[in-house]
Amino acid sequence: MKVTGRGRLVTDPAKIEECREKLLAMSVDEAGSRKDTEQLVTSFLDGSRFYPRRLFTILAHDDDVPRIVEAITNANRTEHGIGDGTIFVMPILDAVRVRTGESGEAAIW
Repeated sequence: MKVTGRGRLVTDPAKIEECREKLLAMSVDEAGSRKDTEQLVTSFLDGSRFYPRRLFTILAHDDDVPRIVEAITNANRTEHGIGDGTIFVMPILDAVRVRTGESGEAAIW
């Protein structure tokens, strides 16, 4: 799902400037002005604007969770040390298929 959010804000001025320069270098916006682009990038970095994010909901058996977490972590870890995301692992107590009233494993498969 497309979502917006903001994690822990970065306070290191050097890291902020590094990210700012990278984002500005990636923006190839011929229709807008550089000033508009700089304002957008700055608002992302100073926390006054939410970041576009993705939310994944994955239902898995307990035995599969470590492998799934490892795969997501490996795919999303960057060298920046910021903004790589968060994984929440929660138990599912039950599931009920509305149409049939089945519960537990039968509701899923």
